[in-house]
Amino acid sequence: MNSELRSKLIKVALEWQDRYGVAPQITTPLSEYDAAMLVGMPEQEYSDFMQDITAVNRGSDFVYKNIRYQVKGNRPSGKPGSKVTMVPKATNYEWDKLIWVLYDKYYVILEAWLWDVEEYKEKFHSIKRLSPNHYREGKQLA
Repeated sequence: MNSELRSKLIKVALEWQDRYGVAPQITTPLSEYDAAMLVGMPEQEYSDFMQDITAVNRGSDFVYKNIRYQVKGNRPSGKPGSKVTMVPKATNYEWDKLIWVLYDKYYVILEAWLWDVEEYKEKFHSIKRLSPNHYREGKQLA
């Protein structure tokens, strides 16, 4: 999963953060790529699939083996004492499985969790604010 392009993207984002204080927003595309790799999607198949996708695609982020995946990711800012306390919540249920990826400040995957849509909806629909501990009740992928 450590493609050369992924490594370059992270290197540039961290250099930007060192120079300007805030890293560019790469967590979303990076977590989508990483999630696809975690479920075994070949990199070329992921690349082919993503060619027609836009940043505002509703529902799933990618489809692999006829399963629609929604992906959420978090990374602490890298500032002293920063940690992830709130995680993004799915705003629709037009997917089959959700993967949440947590990174360290260098974009190294610390953990990843998988949820089926029905379990997710039943567990979290009425909860306004989700924490990492909520997602940790799913199936661990990494």
